[in-house]
Amino acid sequence: MRDLDNLCVNCFAELTEGAVCAECGYDNDTDTGFLYLEKKTLLKDRYAAGAFLKHESDSAVYSGYDTQLDKRIIIREFYPKGIASRLEGSAALHIRQKYTDKIDSYKKSFKNLWTTLQKMHALSAVVPVYDVFEENETVYAIIEYTESIPLREYLLRNEEGYISWERARLMFMPVLTTIEALHANGIVHGSITPDSLMLCRDGKVKLNPFCISECADASSDFEFVETDGYTALEQYDNSHAMSSATDIYAFAACIYRALVGTNPPKATAREANDKLMIPNSIAEQIPMHVIKALGGALQIYPDKRIKSVTQFRELIDAAPSVKANSQSVNTKYSEELDRQHHTDYAKLAKPEKNHGRTVISILSVLIILAIGAGFYAVKSGLIKPQVTTTTEPVSVESYQVPNFAGGGYTRDDVETNGAWNLQFNITFNEEFSKDVEKGIIFKQSVKAGETVEQGTEIVLTVSKGIQTAEVPKDLGGKTLEEATQELEALGFKVSSVEVYNDGSHEKGTVKESYSTAPEAGTVAAVGDEIIIQVYGEVETTTEATTESTTSDSND
Repeated sequence: MRDLDNLCVNCFAELTEGAVCAECGYDNDTDTGFLYLEKKTLLKDRYAAGAFLKHESDSAVYSGYDTQLDKRIIIREFYPKGIASRLEGSAALHIRQKYTDKIDSYKKSFKNLWTTLQKMHALSAVVPVYDVFEENETVYAIIEYTESIPLREYLLRNEEGYISWERARLMFMPVLTTIEALHANGIVHGSITPDSLMLCRDGKVKLNPFCISECADASSDFEFVETDGYTALEQYDNSHAMSSATDIYAFAACIYRALVGTNPPKATAREANDKLMIPNSIAEQIPMHVIKALGGALQIYPDKRIKSVTQFRELIDAAPSVKANSQSVNTKYSEELDRQHHTDYAKLAKPEKNHGRTVISILSVLIILAIGAGFYAVKSGLIKPQVTTTTEPVSVESYQVPNFAGGGYTRDDVETNGAWNLQFNITFNEEFSKDVEKGIIFKQSVKAGETVEQGTEIVLTVSKGIQTAEVPKDLGGKTLEEATQELEALGFKVSSVEVYNDGSHEKGTVKESYSTAPEAGTVAAVGDEIIIQVYGEVETTTEATTESTTSDSND
């Protein structure tokens, strides 16, 4: 065993120039405090803890050194954020009182995860796990140190920011085998992103790091770290449950990022306005079977998504079984596409190529329901799809009207959809709406589902958002009728309540101060109710005086 005192605690190379390592530049005098393992702490009488690297949801990560094999390693210590801490002078973890009844279950999950991964060392996309053991009232996993860079960094270094499918296929397909093995062992990764897919020197992609599944659920006790575009809808606090489909969504999103060069939209945003953006020039380079596979895997709702890795692998790899049986799994997405849009895409040619990288908006039913026949780039009518022929011209006479007003679509979504603009004569107007977000279509002149002739005009109404007006400041002293007319002219609804009148005010007139709710000068939404305070009948005490006099006379 080498002398630890003369080794850098970050890379474990020999220190030759004082405390700062000549190899990696780490300052070995860096103080990490008492919350983490002290440098050179020996675990299991074998593994030396080195520099603290990071603290993730369920574990602290350290550089490490295997004294027996004279080899650099990575140490993961079960150390859940916000649940555990360390007291000064103690290596054991201290668990917060409110979590003491749950910590054994979480610790068991951590140990099970890394023990399972240890058994999968033969899989190419798994970073080898050497050892898993308990010490310091917690659990440690000893993992091979591998020189690698995240997929995200690799793509950013690429001049174009994306790669071809031929290149991506060699990188991604082996990872599916690993994900499939995890699912077979009841493990959902839950946080597959371009940052957890690591590209190694040998060109292989490995899946790392792993956290227990509780970390991937926003409703759990663990710190939940979402990654926009890769965190599936069911991982947020809602009624959908995490499953194998959660990893399929995230992995498909990584492939999308590699092929397109941009992240998919955030899942919660897609729920309201489901669309993906793809440059036309890139879309033309992606094989159709890959687009179909991504369509099935990127369904926003897990119950509609491809649910098994086997199915996804067959679709994205165009396996012989898929080619021979094209009416099985694959067809359900194409059939759904046809039912919803009634568009004969086979009769429409691709638009002329726009070398300006025209960006087209692909509605969710096109890419998410396994786009059956292609992408169209039409911007402001400058690029018009052409009708192709086989032996004679094809005439498209009628189409079913989509649900423009119920899909969360914007004006841009519709204007950049080549198929819809070919089928219908679409125009727009705008109206204020209290209930619909600004920019979203909420009315259409022809009902969804109706079949109309090609070229039929459809007027789509786009929300201008909430219309507001200021509650007038000069209503005091006016009659109820005058104040009501003024408020209704601004679009408010009006109601009134009577207040005490001491005789100095005319019945039915508006109170001079604090006369309305909301208060005068407040900006309110048009359509809101304004309550006016109006003086009532003058109150007297005649009746009470009479009763008192009568009582006195009887005495």
